[in-house]
Formats: sequence, structure tokens, C-alpha cells
Amino acid sequence: MFENKKNLIAAVGCKNGRAVTLDGEPAADHSLADIARECDNNGVDALLIWDFSADDADHERTIGQIRVIARSIDIPIITGGHVRRLEDVKKYLYAGAKAVFLDGGDAEQIDRIKEAADRFGSEKIYVYLRDESLLARAPEFIQMGATAMILDARSAISDAAASGTASKVTSEATLESSSEAAGVISKLFDSDSVSAVILPVLGTDFIGLRQSLLDNGLSMEMLTSTVSWDQFRLNGDGLIPVIVQDYKTSEVLMLAYMNEQAFADTLRTGRMHYYSRSRQSQWMKGETSGHFQYVKSLHLDCDNDTLLAKVHQIGAACHTGSRSCFFQTLAQKPYRETNPLNVFEDVFAVILDRKEHPKEGSYTNYLFDKGIDKILKKVGEEATEIVIAAKNPDPEEIKYEISDFLYHVMVLMAEKGVTWEEIMEELANR
Repeated sequence: MFENKKNLIAAVGCKNGRAVTLDGEPAADHSLADIARECDNNGVDALLIWDFSADDADHERTIGQIRVIARSIDIPIITGGHVRRLEDVKKYLYAGAKAVFLDGGDAEQIDRIKEAADRFGSEKIYVYLRDESLLARAPEFIQMGATAMILDARSAISDAAASGTASKVTSEATLESSSEAAGVISKLFDSDSVSAVILPVLGTDFIGLRQSLLDNGLSMEMLTSTVSWDQFRLNGDGLIPVIVQDYKTSEVLMLAYMNEQAFADTLRTGRMHYYSRSRQSQWMKGETSGHFQYVKSLHLDCDNDTLLAKVHQIGAACHTGSRSCFFQTLAQKPYRETNPLNVFEDVFAVILDRKEHPKEGSYTNYLFDKGIDKILKKVGEEATEIVIAAKNPDPEEIKYEISDFLYHVMVLMAEKGVTWEEIMEELANR
């Protein structure tokens, strides 16, 4: 999951459906989902969610929250804490976790390490070491198939027990200043193989800490440009224009300009910074409105004179309150939309409108009036038609049948309150 550079992992617990600290205390007024989104947007490389469930009902509630969170953030999720059976590992992974940790101090969970690694892949299985007595068994757990160890750095681990390594990792990362490390992730315990440091999610300035670690010579995961600023072709004011797109929909949101400082600050913070030509000053998008733009990728055109930024836009991009600055249509010719997602969304919008505003004689309204059983019957019938059409060497028939099937599936989606965005997120998660 992690490269050779050091990563910062935010750690938070979940109990009774609420966010808690790693000590089991109530975390904050924010929901677990809100905390996860904040982590995703503020310099965190991964999120560790500790499942403190006391019973299976609470465990299922936590899994449900992980499922929702996994579909709303881009950083990977590591979870564990309530593994009573191999099925629990599967549920975590199917909910969207990229890795699951098992307790190296629990004999029953140790027995499941190899089985889980064989079934789901070693890269998805970590082992939690709760104290120094388990350090000697780390190579054994790796041999069983686990890909990494999570060492609890909250406990008092002596230098001798870890051959000086655990202490070196925390001091090397200068974490004693404002935040105490909750743990480290490593394949083997030496400073070169430590891939991540786990920190409490609350009260940690991850962007500031990352910069501090970089300044102290630590190799950190960071936004870096493959082309230096002096290779850009700037305009007469020493600026470069930036076209900004929504990273999911590719919708063009705005056009702005960067100077060298704005470009550097964008890379450093992961938030879009610009230079205002009218105010003759630098600014961060969202600093007054709260409509931040979180960087997903930066691209340079063939002439090195224009940037394309793909971002996660919070709220509106335009100062008018519009989602995009490009909302005024000057001229337009009729054309047929063939972008698959746009077509799906357009047809789905019509179906939703029929549900909200019934139209006499509408087949869609006929299906809604008949109810879920009729809709399901039609979905089943159309699926069968696809199978029959697939036996026909002429591809035209199967195109028609798949289109018919997708329409009825969209009626089912509307009936059940499922959107295309949720479907796409599920597919992307897989």
C-alpha cells in the first residue's frame, strides 16, 4: 500500500456508531464520516479506523460506516479490532478497507493470519503488535503472510527491546513536539523499512507536520512536480494560467493564474493557491468562502504555458455562487451527447422527473405505479433477453437489449434511491 517514503496515517476509533480516540474516549462532535473527509483533504496518506465494537451488532454498524466512508474518500482505509472469525476480515475488505490488521497478541487471531493472507492476499493483512514482547515475533508473522506490522508506540518500548529502532523512528520523525505517535507501520523494524507513522486524528496538523518533517530531512510522500517552475513558459506578468476541472466529472470550474509562490504553496499544502492580478496578491481558494479546492492532479500542456488542475471542489467554484464560472451560454448548436456518464445521468434525470412529476401515458410512470415487483419482473425479463440476443451473431440486437435492460435498471435505481454516482463509486472502489 505504501511506497518507500514515509507516510502519515490518521488514527481514529469507532464505538457505538461514534468516533472515539484510540483510548476509547469520545473524539469530537464531528461524525466519523466528517473526520474521514477532513483527513482525506488535509495531507493524510491513509486512515486507520479501529473498531472498538463490543458486540456483533455494533460491529455491523461500524462496517456500515466504513462502507460509506470508503466511497466518499480517496485515501486508503486500514481497519481491524473486531476480528472474531475470517468472515470479519472479509466484511472489512468488502466494505472498502484496503488492509485489515489482526492482533498479534491474540492466539485465535494469530491462527487466522495465514488463512487470511492466503485467501485475500498478503498485501491486505497487517499484524498489530501491542507491546515490545511481540517484536521478536514480527519476522514470524511476515512469514505467515502478513505484509506489515503495526507497532503500538504509545506503550513504553525500551531501546533495547526494539534495538533502538522504535525510539529512533519517533524521534527521527520529531513527533514528540505536538503529537505523540500512536504507532508505526513497518515490514521489519529498522528505520529504512518504516513506511508510515500513525498519529491521532484529532489535534494533528498533518500538512504542517509533513512540511516540518521534510524540512528535517525525512523522506515524505509529497506532491512534487516533474517539471520545475523555471521550465514553464510564463506570460508577460510572470504568471501561468490554470484551468481547473472537477476530478470526478471533468467539469471545467474556473480559470485562474499562478505565480511561483502560489505553485509552490499548492504543492506544499495540497490546496489550490493562485495569484490575483486585480489585487496584486496571492490567495488560497476558499480562504474566505470555505470553498476549498483540494488537489488531485496537476498537468502541463504541450507548450509548457498552461496548467490543468483536477480538484475536489468544496461548494461553488465561482464567486457568484455558481458551481462553475462557465455558466453563460453564448452560442450552441444541437448535438447528441455520447459521453456515457452524461447519457446515463440525463436519462436517469428524466426517470426521476417522471417519478416526481407523473405524466399521463408514460411507461415509466406505469412501472412506478405497478410497484417494485413489476419493476423487478421487467429487469429479470430484460436480462433474459440479453442472454438470448447474445446467441445471435448480429450485434445490433444485443445493443438494443442491453439498452432496454439499462433503462429498466435505472427505473429500479430510482425506485430504491440509488444514484449513478454511488454506482460509479462502488465500481471504482472495486
